[in-house]
Amino acid sequence: MITLRRALLSSRNFHLHRAAAGVVASSATDLSHRSTCYSELISNSCSSNNNINFHLESRRSFAKARRQEYGDEDYDNASNAFEAANIGRTVKAGAVSLMESAIESLTRELTKLRTGRASPGMLDHIMVESDGAKKPLNRLALVSVLDPKTLAISPYDPNTLKELEKAIVASPLGINPKPDNQRLLAPIPPLTKEHTQAICKVVAKSSEDVKQSIRRARQKALDTIKKSLPKKEKKDSKKDKDKSPSSFSVDDAKRLEKEIDDLTKKFIKSAEDLCKAKEKEITGG
Repeated sequence: MITLRRALLSSRNFHLHRAAAGVVASSATDLSHRSTCYSELISNSCSSNNNINFHLESRRSFAKARRQEYGDEDYDNASNAFEAANIGRTVKAGAVSLMESAIESLTRELTKLRTGRASPGMLDHIMVESDGAKKPLNRLALVSVLDPKTLAISPYDPNTLKELEKAIVASPLGINPKPDNQRLLAPIPPLTKEHTQAICKVVAKSSEDVKQSIRRARQKALDTIKKSLPKKEKKDSKKDKDKSPSSFSVDDAKRLEKEIDDLTKKFIKSAEDLCKAKEKEITGG
């Protein structure tokens, strides 16, 4: 009986030791596998970092080589040239915009003047009293040329026909429109000698006014150019020696001033041509 009990205990201990050994072996295998994974991860990380560092160093070396090949001064000069060109474009664009506006204003004013020929624009400046408010005639009616000596005024609202007729008669144009169904027909009377001379004086004044506007645009551009130049500093100032030269030089300013002067001459000639053409139309010459 005792012998049988001892045999059972021995068998139990054997199985316990065997199970423990299996656990230890499994743990060792797991630890070994984890160690291998960590090693591979660290190796891959190091390899990735090495690749990143290689690319960064390559880029730095390339940029450095470019700098050495062309020189820092060339890079600065290119940047300065770009900035100077940008100043020039801005100044010219501003001057052109103002000068074009002056020419457009002159064109509108000349269109309003009555000549011996019918022109739709000659009625645009007439203000019509309608619904308790004054409105430009061209917002209330369509004006068209029926023939070289007659204008047709077709109101958008037939109820405003009387107001349109009254406003045209009251204008200093000397036109007397007549109702024709739901429109007005306005014959253009020939200009008298006195009227022709008076209109020519208006044209001459308009010409001078637009020229002054163009010259003001020129002066504004020149003032902007002057402000863009570097300010004169004391020669003995140590700080000035360390400063990089201005991107907008005196030579750039002179070239730009010449371009502005050429634009001024061009627009003044356009104004003179418009006024001469209008005088010719008025006098019938």
